[in-house]
Amino acid sequence: MSILNDGIRTERLIIRNPQPEDLDGWHRQFSDRANMYYLQDICTDSLEETRERLNNAIEQSRAYDRTRYFLTVELAETDEYIGGTGYTVEKETPAGKTVHAGYFYLPGYHGKGYATEALRAVIRFAFEEGGVYLFKTGLFAENKASERVMQKCGLIKDTGYKEQARLDGRWCDRLAYQLLKPEWLVIP
Repeated sequence: MSILNDGIRTERLIIRNPQPEDLDGWHRQFSDRANMYYLQDICTDSLEETRERLNNAIEQSRAYDRTRYFLTVELAETDEYIGGTGYTVEKETPAGKTVHAGYFYLPGYHGKGYATEALRAVIRFAFEEGGVYLFKTGLFAENKASERVMQKCGLIKDTGYKEQARLDGRWCDRLAYQLLKPEWLVIP
């Protein structure tokens, strides 16, 4: 039985599978274009589009051969939706799964350490229970707050890509971070 059935609990957070009652939080998150500036490709334009995305995430959370772990993050004290985190399985290797992670939080919860706390818990879950060997993620180089979360979680800068992606009509640099399970095992 997965710990996701009851949620991953940290000092301040519950990280759990999405539920239908998350719709309001998901919609506030995904329809806020300013807050999702660096993740424009996953913004939604309508409540119906958000509902469809949420329903897909719920369906995937019940799949036997699950490959997408899109998780809701809420405050443990109030059960209030504050954002999301998770990963997608990219491939399976003899050593274990390779996954790509992401995270996003509502504006009032930036800068409080929630993203770091949740990502650490998701990394632990991935390596201890998810059969993951390589945990990776990426970002626009100018997104320093997101980069700091990755660094605090022990991810190691892998490489940088000059003018790799477009953002608001301009070419921007991208960075890649990753962590192998053996590296994670020695993080203090």
